[in-house]
Amino acid sequence: MPTYTISELAEEFGITPRAIRFYEDHGLLNPKREGAGGRNRVYPARERTRLKLTLRGKRLGFTLSEIKDLIDMYESPKDTEPQLQRFLGVLQQHRDKLERQREDLELTLAEIDAHEEECRALLNGEGKKNGAPKSRRKTA
Repeated sequence: MPTYTISELAEEFGITPRAIRFYEDHGLLNPKREGAGGRNRVYPARERTRLKLTLRGKRLGFTLSEIKDLIDMYESPKDTEPQLQRFLGVLQQHRDKLERQREDLELTLAEIDAHEEECRALLNGEGKKNGAPKSRRKTA
């Protein structure tokens, strides 16, 4: 069975060894230790897979706690139906959060569009007289 060093995994996944150690500190990875005093980390294929799933979970916006729960649940020998129900619940919560964020983003982008349009109109001389915007023009 293949094993990997921390440097090999860092290079493969485009992250730093420090990030991998961070995931270890949070219980997501548990490498074997070899050498004098266990200084050398050795990652079997299982740990490489856990790292891959951790990074995928991060890209999807899951917290480290959620990722750990999901990975641990996946590796658990328990009945799969409760695991799948829990996973569906986590996915639904995450979907709801992303939908709210999408709504916020759409509103913000619409506001940016309106401001850009207003700025372009002002730059093109629309709504300007003597260098002042329409809203500040004095009437006689």
